[in-house]
Formats: sequence, C-alpha cells, structure tokens
Amino acid sequence: MKKRLPLTVIGGFLGAGKTTLLNRWLREANGLRMAVLVNDFGALNIDAELIAATHGDTTALTNGCVCCQIGDDLGRALVEVIDAKTPFDAVVIEASGVSDPWRIAQIGMAAPELSLEGVIVLVDASAVAQQAKDPLLADTLVRQLKSADLVVVNKADLATADALAGALAWVEATAPGTPCIETTESAVPLALLSGVPHADAAPHVCGPGCHDHHGHHGHAAPDHGALFETWSAQPDAVIPAATLRAWLREVPPGVLRLKGLLRTGESDWSEVQFAGRHGSLRKASAPAGDARAGVVAIGLRGRLPDAALKDFFVP
Repeated sequence: MKKRLPLTVIGGFLGAGKTTLLNRWLREANGLRMAVLVNDFGALNIDAELIAATHGDTTALTNGCVCCQIGDDLGRALVEVIDAKTPFDAVVIEASGVSDPWRIAQIGMAAPELSLEGVIVLVDASAVAQQAKDPLLADTLVRQLKSADLVVVNKADLATADALAGALAWVEATAPGTPCIETTESAVPLALLSGVPHADAAPHVCGPGCHDHHGHHGHAAPDHGALFETWSAQPDAVIPAATLRAWLREVPPGVLRLKGLLRTGESDWSEVQFAGRHGSLRKASAPAGDARAGVVAIGLRGRLPDAALKDFFVP
C-alpha cells in the first residue's frame, strides 16, 4: 500500500510571516525531505548555506528539500513533486497573501496521491484587527481565517496589549472554536502540521525529558519548549477503528496535532492523524520488526489534556 504524501497549506495576508515560517521549517528539516511550493520564489530568501543548486524555478537544498515556484499551474507543480525520482516526505504550499488557502487545499485533495494534513493561517497581531476594518481587505482576511485548521497570531511581540487583545478577539469572532496560538517570528514547530512520518516523529518531538513509554513529555524542538509540549505513548491494546473514529470526532480541547500508528484489530493496523479540527484514520501496514504501536500529541504547554489522552490510549 503506497503511502500518500502529506500536504500542508500555509495561508495568511501579506506580511503575516508565511515566508519566515517556511524558512524556519527548512532550517529545521532534520532529514525530512520537504517540497515547498511558493508563488514568489525570490521572496523566500533561503539561507545561502542551504542551497545546493538552482535550476530555473527550482532550488535544491543541501538537506534534501526543494523549493519550487508554482507559476500559473499548481497542478503541474504537484504532479512533478508526486512523480519525483526520489520520493518526498511532505509537501508544503504557501498561498499568496491575497488568495484563499482552502481553494489551494482543494486542488491538492483532488490528487489521490496526496493527503491534506491541514491549513495553517498566520495573522499579524499588530495589524489584523485594523486591516479587518478595511472593506477592501475584510473579505480576504475572513475567507483565509475560515479555512484554517490552526490560526497563528504572529508578531505578538510587536503588538501593543490592546492590538493583541483585538487580534485575538477578531480571530475568535471570525472563526469560533478554531485552535489559535500566539507566537513571535513564526515560531511554529515543524512537527505541528507538517505531516512528519510517524516513524520519525518520536525522535523529533521527544526530548531528554522522555522517560516513560506510557505517557511522557518532551519538547517539540529546543527553541519551542517554552510554548509547546508533547505527550506520547505506546499502547499495547487493540483499539477498534470505530472507537478511534468516534474519539477523533470529539478530540479533547488542547490537542493541536496528533499522529500515530495503532493496532485496530488482531492483525489490522491504522495510521491516525489529527490536525487542528480534522482527524482521519487509514489502514496501514504493520510496523517492521519488533516496533510497537505509538502515538504522539502536541499542544500548548500547560494545555495538553494528559489525563484524557492517557485514559483513552493507555487506560
């Protein structure tokens, strides 16, 4: 069974921090082969030491990632990524600052080789409340926000207390219930919505503090430890697919991202994914060798529902 390529779409108005986020993820790839598709190739300004070669609208990076300019044909660009001689682990599309990221996500969803992991939308904490009052901008901002699985209120350090409060109030009023985090310099960990393969997830998200396989904590990355935390476990029990699907419809508040490989029958295995507001369960191959089932959840520090996660996965 060929694994579908995880797709993440990044949206947000001009100046919200999308390019900063992409550069951060490229620097933190840690062996993950990402294909990043952008509208404005020059705006990425990739660190020189990461660039291995440039050919037309494509730049190959030393860490195995590539950046491609979409041009006028996103579908063609996606086909090239899907058919790449050396397979990618994830694809990330940056929507232009005035476009609707959900329309881009729908194009990606049309390809059976891709699996939509989520739409992350950034807003500028210091400007969005004022921008939303502009009748020429309001519709664009609202459409972007309503497509989000996760809203990142970025540049919180540059906003006054009133501006930050206004930004958060506008986000909640426009997209009530959508997970929302505050951050500076687009400090969102790659593991949060990148579709990192499960086999690689634990080393990336679980730090030295991990000591117990049945519900333990770690940091999403050294520089994100103050904001995010993880919970992980290796469940021994069979969790029926129907039970998992029901749980995914009512994921406890505080879980921003969850992924895992779980036994759902005597000889059946499933890959479970949850990002922001949406979860999925797909049949999967049994882990190789003596590898066990595993699940990792990520959330804001102090808000991850450890007890609820433990009660369900390792009662």
